[in-house]
Amino acid sequence: MSESSVPVPPANFEFLIFSIRMQAESHLGLVQFGEEKQEPNYPLAQHAIDMLAMLLEKTNGNLEMPEKRLLENSLTELRFRYVQATSKAAGA
Repeated sequence: MSESSVPVPPANFEFLIFSIRMQAESHLGLVQFGEEKQEPNYPLAQHAIDMLAMLLEKTNGNLEMPEKRLLENSLTELRFRYVQATSKAAGA
């Protein structure tokens, strides 16, 4: 399969949110790529979460309801997971 036959995802708001969310989850150690275990990187996870928070602030009043819910729900879940992960790491 050549590179040109690989489908490219749509360049839309939903994909942007999912991309940043995946970065945060990866940095929290919630998802892994490959067999090698990667250590969490909490500062980078926090940065990705902060990016989503900035998007929510800057797009206030300009989002459709499903987009707003996706962004708000992603932020809520990531913030919760960040607190869980950092609390667990501090207790270890």
